[in-house]
Amino acid sequence: MTLKDRLFIFSQYITPHHLLSRAAGCVAECRVRWFKNAFIKGFINRFNVDMREARVEDPTAYEHFNAFFTRALKDGARPLDPAPDAIASPVDGAVSQAGTIENGRIFQAKGHSFSALELLGGDASRAAPFMGGEFATLYLSPKDYHRVHMPISGTLREMIYVPGRIFSVNQVTAENVPELFARNERVVCIFDTERGPMAMVLVGAMIVASVETVWAGLVTPPKRVLKSTRYDEAARQPIRIEKGEEMGRFKLGSTVVMLFGPEQVSWAEGLKPLAPVVMGQTIAHKRAGSL
Repeated sequence: MTLKDRLFIFSQYITPHHLLSRAAGCVAECRVRWFKNAFIKGFINRFNVDMREARVEDPTAYEHFNAFFTRALKDGARPLDPAPDAIASPVDGAVSQAGTIENGRIFQAKGHSFSALELLGGDASRAAPFMGGEFATLYLSPKDYHRVHMPISGTLREMIYVPGRIFSVNQVTAENVPELFARNERVVCIFDTERGPMAMVLVGAMIVASVETVWAGLVTPPKRVLKSTRYDEAARQPIRIEKGEEMGRFKLGSTVVMLFGPEQVSWAEGLKPLAPVVMGQTIAHKRAGSL
């Protein structure tokens, strides 16, 4: 590891994560016209954002940076594979890792792994169906489309807000911050699907101002304590989201970790670390003979 990387990792431990993220959130919601326009245009130039696929191509038409960052795409910009056994990528981004959950651990990078139990909020009964199953960790870079879609149709069972730090998420931190994804603040969404339970974990990161879901809006508990909300109770109307439909979004980007139970899906060939993916692309197939 270079000296620059060592200093970066050291800074991650001493930086006031949540204070910095709140400040970034205020900047991202600024509606002062000259400021937000300059900020958005500078971001587009810095990260080579392709606005031709955005539903609203004019960068000055967005009310603030967050509206631009979570912009919708034109209809048809992300077609879904119509094959009935196809599992779609929920996001635009790149593969961090994908593989099997072994001994309750999910591979992170370079000898690091993290606990599936801790990732899902520490409840053993919630984590049990995923032991020995499959995971994929997908990283969203600043230039990417930042809405999260369903890889397969499902009915929401539970949402868990898990408090934590908000380390930056990139290759350097993945290789050098132990238990990175199980330490960062996150929103865990458990769905019942034809492939059994599926977990969609939206992981926060440095300067990620917030995470939203389509059913709960902004997920910002008044106290940073673990909170679980059940959606499968008799008194609630079931929340079903079809494959390809939006389920959440990041206001500033981060990472999605997907989990399936054992023998339910097989990852597509080529789903290797650093491989690019786009929302709707087939990243896995349903295993024949399973549920």
